Amino acid sequence: MQIEDPGFESDHNHQHCIEQALNTARVLCNQRAQRLTAIRELVLKLVWQNHQPMGAYELLPALADAGFNSAPPTVYRALEFLQEQGFVHRIASLNAYVGCPHPESPHRSGFLICRSCQRAVELNTGNVHHALQESAADLGFEIEQEMVEVVGLCPDCQAGAADAQS
Repeated sequence: MQIEDPGFESDHNHQHCIEQALNTARVLCNQRAQRLTAIRELVLKLVWQNHQPMGAYELLPALADAGFNSAPPTVYRALEFLQEQGFVHRIASLNAYVGCPHPESPHRSGFLICRSCQRAVELNTGNVHHALQESAADLGFEIEQEMVEVVGLCPDCQAGAADAQS
């Protein structure tokens, strides 16, 4: 039930990702006895539309266009539910959300964020987590919250920068 993770592929069908994410969310909500309401489904669809982190306020116009209450608490409640179910992740440094390609099981993750095109790719940070735990323990420090967010340039933006210099 894993959703395709395109990484930084430039030739990618976002509609396929959206359909996979929605189908997976429906199945998991059914299994977990949770309600995937129309507004939650729309928010999930919007978050998955292009693999670029979306802020809550960026979602409001689409909610209004669809006839939903477009007040900030409405979108934040939907995002909170989607985050609790593992369907989206919050990127703290951007105060924005991206779809999770592995919602079937809780996991630690970080993000590679392109500073040019803003695409974000989920990164398995299991090894990083263990290294941080060991280092913190050596110093007598207890980690309460961990965020791994790495900013750089994706392959497409690197190629574009190289072409511009030629």
